[in-house]
Parts: sequence; C-alpha cells; structure tokens
Amino acid sequence: MKFGKNICVLNVGGTKYAFTREVIKDFPLRRVSRLHNCASEKEVLEVCDDYDRERNEFFFDRHSEAFVFIMLYVRSGKLRFVPQMCELSFYNEMIYWGLESSHLEFCCQRRLEDRMSDTYTYFSEEDIKAEVESRGEEDQVSRLSSGGGNTRWLERMRRTFEEPASSLAAQILASVSVIFVIMSMVILCASTLPDWDTAKNNTVEEHKIIEAVCIGWFTAECIVRFIVSRDKCEFVRRPLNIIDLLAITPYYVSVTMTALTGENPQLQRAGVTLRVLRMMRIFWLIKLARHFLGLQTLGLTLRRCYREMVMLLVFVCVAMAIFSALAQLLEHGLDLETSNEDYASIPAACWWVIISMTTVGYGDMYPITIPGRVLGGVCVVSGIVLLALPITFIYHSFVQCYQELKFRSARCVRSLSSEFLN
Repeated sequence: MKFGKNICVLNVGGTKYAFTREVIKDFPLRRVSRLHNCASEKEVLEVCDDYDRERNEFFFDRHSEAFVFIMLYVRSGKLRFVPQMCELSFYNEMIYWGLESSHLEFCCQRRLEDRMSDTYTYFSEEDIKAEVESRGEEDQVSRLSSGGGNTRWLERMRRTFEEPASSLAAQILASVSVIFVIMSMVILCASTLPDWDTAKNNTVEEHKIIEAVCIGWFTAECIVRFIVSRDKCEFVRRPLNIIDLLAITPYYVSVTMTALTGENPQLQRAGVTLRVLRMMRIFWLIKLARHFLGLQTLGLTLRRCYREMVMLLVFVCVAMAIFSALAQLLEHGLDLETSNEDYASIPAACWWVIISMTTVGYGDMYPITIPGRVLGGVCVVSGIVLLALPITFIYHSFVQCYQELKFRSARCVRSLSSEFLN
C-alpha cells in the first residue's frame, strides 16, 4: 500500500505505537508486516479493525497490555505471560499477532500446556473431527426444525431415542430400557443356578416369556433408531449399535436352532453353540453406556489413551519375557536334580511373572531356590514401577474425560429444564 506518510501509527486497544514504513515491512509480527503489502484500503481492513487515512493510523481492537508484553518479545526476544491474565487469553493474542507457543519461554510453555489440559482445550484430530461433525449436526437440526411436519417429527424421534437427556420423554424411554437390561441380566444369571431347571418346570417356563419381552423391546428400539437415523451406513458402523446387534442376534439364532434340532440326541453339539450364543447376551450390559456417565467416561478414556495402553502392554510383555526366561533358568535349568517342575518351560514361567508383577500371587507356583526368590522380589518391584508409570497418564485422562462429559451432561440438563419450563 502506498502510505500517505512515512510514519505509521498502530493503535492497539488505545495505546499508540509509531513506526516507519521500513520497520513495518520487516516487522517480526506477521499481522503487522502484512500491512506493507496491502494494495487498497479494503485489504488493510482485512488485517486491522479500522484505518484512518488522514493520520495514517491502524486500529486493532485487541488487549493493549498483552501487546506490551509482545512488544517486549520483539525487542528482547523473550516472551512471557502477562501477570494476572489468563494464559489462554494471552495465547489467543499471540495467535492473532502471528506467534506460536514455541515462542514462549519454557516455563510459560509448561504453564500453557497445563492450562490447556485442565480446561480441555487440547483436542486430538479425532476430537476436532467429532466437534466439527457435532456442529454440522446442530446446523442440520436447525434446518430440519424449519422443515415440514414429517421432518420435524423424525428429528424429534431421533433425539428421543439417541439422546437420553434431550427431553423428558427420552429420559423415560432410557429408564425403561435400563429396567429391561437389568431384568434380562437377572434372568441370565439365575438360569445358571443348579436348581433353575427344576424351578423352571414348576413355573411353566415364565422366564422365557420375560426374556422374549426384553428381546422384543430391544429389537423394536433398535429398529426405530435405525429408521429415524439420518445416515443409515453411519448408524451401522457405530460401536454401540454393533453391540446391540451382537446382543440381539443370538436370541433369534438360538430360538431357530432349538426349533430345528428339538430334543434330537444326535444333535447334542448344537447345545454347546446355544450356550455360547446365550452367554453373548452379556453384551446387553454395554447398552448401559448410553445412559450412565461412568461407562461413557471409561470408553472415552480408553479411546484417547490407546497409546498409553499399548505402552503398558509393551512394558508388561518385555518384562514377562525377561523374568520368565531367568526364572526358568534359575528354577529348572541349572540344577536338574532339585529342579522346580512348575518352571519347566518359559511359557509356564510367564504365568508366574504375570501374577507376581500384578502383586496377585495365587500361590499355585513359587520359586524354591534363593536366586529364584531374589528374582521374584525384583519382579514384584519392577511390576509395581512399570505399571505405575502409564497409569498416571491414564488416570489424568480419566479425570479430564469425566469432567468433560459431566459438563456436557449438565448443559443438556439445563436445556431440558428450560424446555420443560417453556
């Protein structure tokens, strides 16, 4: 831009700074240096908030005190936080002027990372993608709400079945679903009791009726949620929906196989398959993750901490390989006359390493030689240390996920309360 004067004035929140055009051209802050390349007043207004041609003054509606500390960085090369100012607010000012967190001093970088971690502003790529998708869903909800009657009805049904905290009807529906899950689990557990067959004959197999009702409710719920979903392919790919399908399908398979095989003794192998399919109904418990914050927190923590979980698994596997080989050598390989047969092989010693590192110690196998006992003590201490290192990160992530989900739940409760009052 062809400046009217050789002196350019930067007005940042009421504080003015005067620079020459040559200084503006090579200014360390990218936003300020962009002013030199502006060819029109329109381009200038894209960089700053206002421009006075007569005084050649550029106005920036930003925090003046934060810009003072940024100017200190321009002069001395050291950037620190403004006292008694939120670290995130100062970081936003840095981003606006074209600076990054790496420009901060190391102590301030640590403060910024801790602050971002505590306030849940640090998101992974998956979280950012989920946030963008959620915003897209909100825009789509607003468009659907302004559509026809059938569209609004489908959207209301979808929110009722998918979001338990979206309305009073959704909470009632979620409560009924939880009751059916508990009933089905009680029946499944009771069916394994030794006296269940006798009781079943005396009660005319009433449990089958209750079980059929529960399965009917789960099936109807799954079908309705599939019908009112926006994207059918995305609905099928969701983990909780896959679990619903795994929990429902075994019942119909077992009923079909029972009808086909009947009491034919030649088809006894089908009974093992039926028992396996019946036990797959334990997946119904995972359905509670839709309604309970604790299970949601556990799932979100595992999804975000998969690197730490892999690291924990690697630690355990490496330690297991080392200690099992040493235990087999000390207990069985050195002295064949007094060898401990529990440690006859390295795979057999791996079991001892696992129960020792986790400090369980069932007592089914233990070292009898002095070197083996010393190795056992080292194995226990090493297990405590190795397991404790990644657990710290997982615990911190669990607290973050719990606070985040609790905040979302409280926001849904507030919207529900306002909807109920209206």
